[in-house]
Amino acid sequence: MSRETFASAATAFAALVHDIPASKWDGPGLGEWDLRSLVGHTSRSLITVSTYVRTTAEREDLAGPAEYYVYARAFASEAGAQAVTERGRQAGRDLGSDPAATVDHLVVRALDDLDAVDDPLIAVIGGLGIRLSAYLPTRTFEMAVHGLDIARATGVDFAVPEEVLVETAVLATRVGVALGQGATVLSALTGRTALPTAFSVV
Repeated sequence: MSRETFASAATAFAALVHDIPASKWDGPGLGEWDLRSLVGHTSRSLITVSTYVRTTAEREDLAGPAEYYVYARAFASEAGAQAVTERGRQAGRDLGSDPAATVDHLVVRALDDLDAVDDPLIAVIGGLGIRLSAYLPTRTFEMAVHGLDIARATGVDFAVPEEVLVETAVLATRVGVALGQGATVLSALTGRTALPTAFSVV
């Protein structure tokens, strides 16, 4: 179901971008990003799919999406957050004068690229290999989480599709378990304790 859920997340994200008021694009987004950079960063979930399906990995280094996030967390800490921030800013600039049209194009291209392949072993960050079917839930996760960020920053309603919420929430929990924080997550979800300040699985 990962392809269908990815398509659902991509379609919802594109619709959200269409609803962003023109006056909001230069306003605050998330952290060091203005809104354009935040949307640009989110659009990279589409761009990387189109890019990575054209790669071939020699071996499967990452077994699933939770393992991807554990690795990505360590990779980002070593590579530096500034590089991620700047890629988001550049992606925001690349949205051009009509961001909604650009995102629409990226969605169509990503879905067409997915239709052209089965389940290849692709090379992602750091050159590590992962099955496409294991990578796609990470992109669904990004569009759902950052879609909510965009909605908060703009005051625009964003109805995350139910299947996207389910896949994303389950993945977040699995990442928490993989990071050794499973009991913390479970206790918070069942109302026993509150999550620690600034707790995050990504």
